[in-house]
Amino acid sequence: MDSWLIPAAPVTVSEEIKKSRFITLVAHTAGVIEAKAFLEKIRSEHPDARHHCWAWVAGAPDDSQQLGFSDDGEPAGTAGKPMLAQLMGSGVGEITAVVVRYSGGIKLGTGGLVKAYGGGVQAALNQLPTVLKVPLTEYTLQCDYAQLAGIETLLKQYDGILVQSDFQASVLLRVALPQAKFADFSVRLADFSRGALHLLPAEQ
Repeated sequence: MDSWLIPAAPVTVSEEIKKSRFITLVAHTAGVIEAKAFLEKIRSEHPDARHHCWAWVAGAPDDSQQLGFSDDGEPAGTAGKPMLAQLMGSGVGEITAVVVRYSGGIKLGTGGLVKAYGGGVQAALNQLPTVLKVPLTEYTLQCDYAQLAGIETLLKQYDGILVQSDFQASVLLRVALPQAKFADFSVRLADFSRGALHLLPAEQ
């Protein structure tokens, strides 16, 4: 994927269903480590809750390697799975949802639980502000001091950034560009330097 939506700000939605209180919290989490940290933060903020059910799409929306969910003690399939289904259906990536349940003593049944957990995430998603994320690929580039200003101007025109510069006899740059703009940028760079400058893949 060249780009995808991510949460721009966290959202909290609270609902009472048959004396049980469901608090749905949704936030931006770039990767599984951030997703787990968000879950632990919610657990520490709500230590007395009976359940902390969760689901995440921790990477791009189509990255099946970074999906996760848990019913956290609720009957299997009634919490984490419907929560994940809502997240996956939204097309938003790098997102974690945690639903905190304070039980009110009245059983909701499996259908009621699925509706409560899935519905909480859906309600949060309806309020969620999003921004477009365009992943950048890093490259290296060696240039003369005199060419530096021109390269910085070019980068701005193609939504790129200057990650690092190492000033030696010449300047060694580490730059990052959206993948979709690499070809056009390379053509402009060649024009600008009369064919002398080329982007090389950056070693990770």
